[in-house]
Amino acid sequence: MASAAAPAAADSTLPPALEQLRHLAGELRFLLPGVRVGEARETTKEFDRETFWRRFREAALAVSRAATTLTVVFSRLPLPSPQETQKFSEQVHASIKAIIAVYYSLPKDQGITLRKLVRSATLDIVDGMAQLVEVLYITPTQSPENLISYNSVWEACQQVPRIPRDNKAAALSVLTKSVDLVKDAHEEMEQAVEECDPYYGLLSDIEEDNSDNHGDEEDILGCPSNRDSYWSEEDQELIIPCLALVRASKACLKKIRLSVAENGKKDQVAQLDDIVDISDEISPSVDDLALSIYPPVCHPTVRINCAKLVSVLKKALEITKASHVTPQPEDSWIPLLINAVDHCMNRIKELTQHEVEL
Repeated sequence: MASAAAPAAADSTLPPALEQLRHLAGELRFLLPGVRVGEARETTKEFDRETFWRRFREAALAVSRAATTLTVVFSRLPLPSPQETQKFSEQVHASIKAIIAVYYSLPKDQGITLRKLVRSATLDIVDGMAQLVEVLYITPTQSPENLISYNSVWEACQQVPRIPRDNKAAALSVLTKSVDLVKDAHEEMEQAVEECDPYYGLLSDIEEDNSDNHGDEEDILGCPSNRDSYWSEEDQELIIPCLALVRASKACLKKIRLSVAENGKKDQVAQLDDIVDISDEISPSVDDLALSIYPPVCHPTVRINCAKLVSVLKKALEITKASHVTPQPEDSWIPLLINAVDHCMNRIKELTQHEVEL
């Protein structure tokens, strides 16, 4: 697929119609930074949710139609005349400007989480159209790249009706994704533990294929044939509370999501945004921990990653506890999870204390 730098590297001897497409691609690329950092436009009008979503769907449909027309006319010969290309380019540019304008009309008070989802969808559409235009002026006749790029724009436009309609729904969507990511990380960790040695199969195959090395201890294809590729007994003992901590992370996210689903109020956008912001940090922290348990294991690094995850989990639980989604702050599930997290961390400290003191 064409890169973002393709317009600058284009041949100056392009036919007029393709030169116009090259110029259009540059204009679309120029719009992207503004969408990434753009603020909602101030207005005295009361926000009408139904009108906004109707306009957003219509704008996405207009982009999809413009992409279809452009792909059809530039995937066959002869190419359109400069006058026709100008008309098609104006249609594309106008449809992209229109959908950006709709995004800008979504006020911040409707929720930052919701705005991020709408912004992401808008960026996908603008970026997809820019890539399509780039591909069309580089390979203007029928080619797989044309269809692939067109499908990217079409699919991005098709996602618009699937975007959550309010900040509570947006928060639940993001929290559900976080739960799934942590669940996947936990399953991968459990599978590695069950196999006991994550590199066992790879090393066995390599050693079998290189049996004529007669026990050579040097690296084989970059894979060390030493204990650095295996878990020691101390490593395996440390992994047990690490797994428990990841299970606790998954439980925290599930309970937070359930609380938002059952008690979250659509008009409490700021509190929902705060819950999503801190909960969004859990999955990356789990990933850091998961990566650090693979051999060769550095116990101090594991301890640091566990401490970072514990800090995020406690902050997420405290923010949830102080919000409206926990109508009874003394609700037993929050202190229970905090105790579980602390128990895991204390055990990890015990198992890593010796190496930390060295």
